[in-house]
Amino acid sequence: MSIGSSGRIVIEIDPDLKRGLYSNLTAKGLTLKEWFVSQAEGFIAHAGQMPLPIDDSTDENKSISNKE
Repeated sequence: MSIGSSGRIVIEIDPDLKRGLYSNLTAKGLTLKEWFVSQAEGFIAHAGQMPLPIDDSTDENKSISNKE
């Protein structure tokens, strides 16, 4: 897939997915562009962050939850 410099993104998706996406975006008062830009900005902002390790099986987590 080539990457041009126009700022335009073209993708092909399943028509049912497209209808569902537009239906839900319309219900929330959003355009596809607004939603996509928001998602893309969030993805880029968090792309370099390491996920937090969450392990509920550790002794420390068990003792904390038992105190509640």
